[in-house]
Amino acid sequence: MTPIRVILADDHCMVRQGLAQVLTEQDPSIHVVGHASRGDDALRLAKDGGVEVLVVDYSMPGLDGPAVAAQVKRECPDVQVLIITMHENVHYVQKAMEAGARGFVVKSDAAEELVKAIRAVSEGQTYISPRLADQVAQHLLRPKGRQVGVDKLSQREFELMRLMVRGMSLQECAKSMGISESTASTYRARLMNKLGLTHNAQIIKFGLDNDITG
Repeated sequence: MTPIRVILADDHCMVRQGLAQVLTEQDPSIHVVGHASRGDDALRLAKDGGVEVLVVDYSMPGLDGPAVAAQVKRECPDVQVLIITMHENVHYVQKAMEAGARGFVVKSDAAEELVKAIRAVSEGQTYISPRLADQVAQHLLRPKGRQVGVDKLSQREFELMRLMVRGMSLQECAKSMGISESTASTYRARLMNKLGLTHNAQIIKFGLDNDITG
C-alpha cells in the first residue's frame, strides 16, 4: 500500500506511544515520522514538510487541535489534519471541521478506526467516527438561519469557553490560546452577546450544560 507519513501530537507521551504502536502493528506502511506534545510544535513539524497527515488531539497546550488545523490549512494545505479526542460531542466535531480538519476520531475507538481514518484523509476524503456520524449529519444539515447556542460561536470563542469551564482565568485562557488578554476579553464579550449571557459564572454554567469540558 502507498506509504503515509504521519505526525502524532498529544500532550500525553503514553498516548502517543500507544497510537504509534497501533499504527505499526496494523499497517506498517504508515510511518510515524514525528511526535509533538504541544499544538505549536505540531504545526512547526507539519510546516517542515515531508508528511501527509497530522494526527492531533483536540485539547493541546499552545494551540488546540482546531487552531492547528486552521493554520495548517492556510500554510501547508497538502497536509491533512485528523483530530482525535475523548469528547463525544457534536459541537467539537463541528468546530474541528469548520477550522479545516479533514477527520475526527473518538479516542476510545482509535484502535479500531485510526488506520482507516488516516488512509481516508490522506486520500482527500472526510472521516468521522461512526458513533458520531449520524448526529453530525443531522446537525450540519440544519439551515444556517436556525443556528442557536453553541452553533453561533466561532472556533476561538468556543475554545475560550472550553478553557473557562476548566476553571482558567481570562489571563490564563489568553496565554493558553496564544493571544493577548484584551483579545481574549473581546472573544468573551462576543460570546456573551451571542448567547445572551452577562458574567463568567453564566458562561461556565452554559458550557457545563452543553458538555463543553476539557
